[in-house]
Amino acid sequence: MSHEIRTPMNGVIGMIDVLHQTSLKGYQVEMIDLIRESAYSLLTIIDDILDFSKIEAGRLDIEQVHMRLLDVLEKACSMMDRLAEKKGVELNLFVDPAIPRAVLGDALRLRQVLVNLANNAIKFSSGEQRPGKVSVRALLEAKDPDRVTVAFHVADNGIGMDESTQAALFTPFTQADVSTTRRFGGTGLGLAITRQLIKLMGGEIDVQSAPGKGSTIRIR
Repeated sequence: MSHEIRTPMNGVIGMIDVLHQTSLKGYQVEMIDLIRESAYSLLTIIDDILDFSKIEAGRLDIEQVHMRLLDVLEKACSMMDRLAEKKGVELNLFVDPAIPRAVLGDALRLRQVLVNLANNAIKFSSGEQRPGKVSVRALLEAKDPDRVTVAFHVADNGIGMDESTQAALFTPFTQADVSTTRRFGGTGLGLAITRQLIKLMGGEIDVQSAPGKGSTIRIR
C-alpha cells in the first residue's frame, strides 16, 4: 500500500525536477520551487500517516544490525543543511570519540528520528532576534563488554515551551497552539512517531525547555 501511494508523488517530484532544468523565466523558477516544496511537504505528511498506521497496527519492524554511527549522524545532518542555511540557523554535530566505530541498531529509523528532531529544532529557532543555533550530540552513556548505550541530545535556542506544551508534546495530532501550526506547519504526528520509534528501539525520550529559553530533547 505504501509503495502504491508514494509512487505517484515520487513521479510528480521527478517531473518537477525535470521541468526545473528547462529554460524558465525568473518568476516561473519561483513557481516551480514552490510546487516542489509543496510536493515534499505532502510526501512528508503521507509518510507520517503511513508510519503512524504501521505503528498502531504493530507492523513496523526494527532492525538490529551493525551500523557506523558517525555515518548515520552525518547523513541526518547533511539532509538538514539546506533547511538550516535557508532559515539562517547554525547547525552543529558532535559525536563522542569514545563511542565505538560500529554499534548495533536500525540506521534508517535512527536517521528518521534525528532528522525529525533536527527539523523541528531548526524551524523553532529561526526567525528570532538572535541567530538560531541547533546542536546534535551523540554521547557515550554506558559501556560494558557486551553492550554500548548511546544518548542523543538535540538542542536549540528557539522559542521554547511551557510545561503544558511539554506534557502534550508527544501526543498525536497535537501542536502548541493555532498560531504555532500556522507559522511552522506540520501534522502533529512527527514527534508521536518519533517517540514510538524510540520505544521500539528500546530507548526513552524526554524534553527540557522553558519559554524563550530553547529546548533540549534527549534520547537515551
